[in-house]
Amino acid sequence: MHPALQGALIGSGVGIVLVALEYLLLRKDVNERARKLKRKAEFDVTERRRISSMARFAFFLPAAFALGFWIVS
Repeated sequence: MHPALQGALIGSGVGIVLVALEYLLLRKDVNERARKLKRKAEFDVTERRRISSMARFAFFLPAAFALGFWIVS
């Protein structure tokens, strides 16, 4: 397998895991806050921005990993 393709696949996997973990941890915090304040559980603006910034970072991650793997090998 070409090193750039391998790097892109690994970068995609890492990006997906990072976004999923960020979402799960934020959702846990939102649920705890909602239970504490006795309100409906919903993301506020800051949490939405954190998820979107992580998604943007994960979008460029496969290209960065592909470039890194290609340079190293």
